[in-house]
Amino acid sequence: MPAPARAGTRTMAYAEAVREALASALESDPRVLLLGEDIGVYGGAFGVTGDLVHRFGADRVRDTPISELGIVGAAVGAALAGMRPIVEIQFSDFTAQAMDQIANQAAKIHYMLGGAASVPLVLRAPGGSGTGAAAQHSQSLEAWFAHVPGLKVVMPATPADAKGLLLAAVDDPNPVIVLEHKLLYRQSGPVPEGAYRTPLGVAEVRRRGAELTIVATGVMVSRALEAADQLAGEGIEATVVDPRTLTPLDTETLLTEVAATGRALLVQEAPRTAGFMAEVAALVAEGRAFGHLRAPVRRLCGLDVPIPYAPALERAAVPQVPDILAAARELVREW
Repeated sequence: MPAPARAGTRTMAYAEAVREALASALESDPRVLLLGEDIGVYGGAFGVTGDLVHRFGADRVRDTPISELGIVGAAVGAALAGMRPIVEIQFSDFTAQAMDQIANQAAKIHYMLGGAASVPLVLRAPGGSGTGAAAQHSQSLEAWFAHVPGLKVVMPATPADAKGLLLAAVDDPNPVIVLEHKLLYRQSGPVPEGAYRTPLGVAEVRRRGAELTIVATGVMVSRALEAADQLAGEGIEATVVDPRTLTPLDTETLLTEVAATGRALLVQEAPRTAGFMAEVAALVAEGRAFGHLRAPVRRLCGLDVPIPYAPALERAAVPQVPDILAAARELVREW
């Protein structure tokens, strides 16, 4: 059940919160325009853009050809010319078609021109498994983007952050990749009214406990919270930290919370090898939290396999709540 809305908030779905942020950006800044496949009359592959084309017109909510390289290239050019483009890539997997424009152009132009030009581009991309979309439409690719200097990478886990982080990304003079998990689009929660911003680079401690710290991203945040509630019934109190932004990463909060409990369980949907949580594990090992550890750092990740189509195999390929429970119990009871 979603948390009840407080005064000044409404309960709405994650997709609705994203749409509200897009509408706010379009209303407040004539430089903002949306580009993507089927985002106009169709309303987006996941219904996120909805009726925005009717409200703001086809000049500002632009259906594009099926060419990710062309879409992102046009957006880079528009950003350099003074616009604030927001690109929707229908599935994050398809960013592979546009990686030259993302990694070699958008990410590097500001640096290579000595700060004389900026690329205020936002790229939204639905990612993750759980919809039966199989291996080419279900990947978690955040480590690709986090590895590229010049890109900021955001993974909103709640409807409130989906809105606030997106509006902060639109304000940013640098390219920002916003990775939205497909399973979250229909999840609801309290969303503040107005055009608020959630600062980039600031983690959120979703829950506090004394026995271990769980760091989770994307859809794994809600699974970690569900697991933490069950663990509390067993006398194991867990802290849950949501980085929210991978780059820039709020290392101070992460290290503080790991040091406070002495145990770290790092949960991601992406495959284990060279995943982003390996970077978090290295930060813990290299930083001031290391001397406080009571157990080895534990990573709980997706399997190093393409995401299967079969529902049972798809679920088995990425961490579920029982997997988080088992890993947390092992950390606390065996160390």
